[in-house]
Amino acid sequence: MNILPINALKRSEVMLRRAHHVLGWILHFYIHSLPPDAPVVIPPPITLPLLQVSAQLELPPILTYSDDVLYNWALKSPSLNGLPTLDNLRAQTLFTSTNDESEFYLTSARIELKGVDILELMQMIMDEAFVGDNIAYRRITSYLIQISDVINELRAILLSVRDGCDPSTFYHEIRPWFRGQDSGQVTRKWVFEGIEMDPTLQEPTELSGPSAGQSSLIHAMDVFFGVDRYSHATSPIESPISPTETLKPKPAFLDRMQLYMPRHHRAFLKHLSSAPRPLRELVLNARDSVMLDAYNGAVKALKEFRDAHMTVVAVYIVGPSRRPAPVPGGEVRVDVGKNYGSDRLLKGTGGTELVRFLKDIRDRTAAAVLDPDTHST
Repeated sequence: MNILPINALKRSEVMLRRAHHVLGWILHFYIHSLPPDAPVVIPPPITLPLLQVSAQLELPPILTYSDDVLYNWALKSPSLNGLPTLDNLRAQTLFTSTNDESEFYLTSARIELKGVDILELMQMIMDEAFVGDNIAYRRITSYLIQISDVINELRAILLSVRDGCDPSTFYHEIRPWFRGQDSGQVTRKWVFEGIEMDPTLQEPTELSGPSAGQSSLIHAMDVFFGVDRYSHATSPIESPISPTETLKPKPAFLDRMQLYMPRHHRAFLKHLSSAPRPLRELVLNARDSVMLDAYNGAVKALKEFRDAHMTVVAVYIVGPSRRPAPVPGGEVRVDVGKNYGSDRLLKGTGGTELVRFLKDIRDRTAAAVLDPDTHST
């Protein structure tokens, strides 16, 4: 009796996600087609449907990682069971119609698809944690080793982006399209014209662009391993850009990025964080050196995954930012007043001081490794 209503709800959710995807793409295309010094005033035909759909989905009215990755793929060719595989994906919506942009999104999609193996292993570990005997510990140890292997595969997939996406093309032609309000060196306030026409709408407060920090898979691993207390810690106070800038502590970036995730993913992370038998606590109390080594191996694999992310950032953002943009004919376009040698002003699409932030998260993840001698946290 309840099958039709449930299916109808699912269809409605899918349609809303598609609407957010399309409207977000239109929003970014409109904004980033404006002259760089023009005010950003978004007309009502974009403002109203985008804010209304976003309110229904409980998402910010801007492109998110889900729009670029989770809901931006299709099968290249039909499969017998209709399920995706790593080598049978294509991107649906692009700004540049280049293979480079497609491969950039699909690399993350492949990571998410392969990451399902980790979610299944996490469930198996949680089941064994309820038993808590020596046999369960041996099984948990085996599952942790398998998780380490999968994380290493994710690292290889991440680094494979270099095979299909040119760094200069990405930085100068692709990346500018999905920057958010706080992603550029110069912040221009986005004014949503016509918002007063619908009294149920509120002025948006979250307008960061899509970021890998919005991947619920990575957050799930942080929470499951109990390293989120390190990796999600409050961001350090950044140095002022000008002597008159006020120094303010920033909220934890990765926690804020959860606001950009689908609400069901946020609910899953909340459920995961309230698990009655947390893995890290189990490993600490078990006093099982083999399981401890397996746990540390998984945490180290996660740290190495973040090392790989820093490598990608160095190749695709830091390096190209230090060089003027190429133009047809072999010449280069020099942006007057830009300091090409400065990493200080580099911002991620989520608005962070990019290099410093990633190093901090990587180092905090490494700090989550348990001491085999003291079992201290």
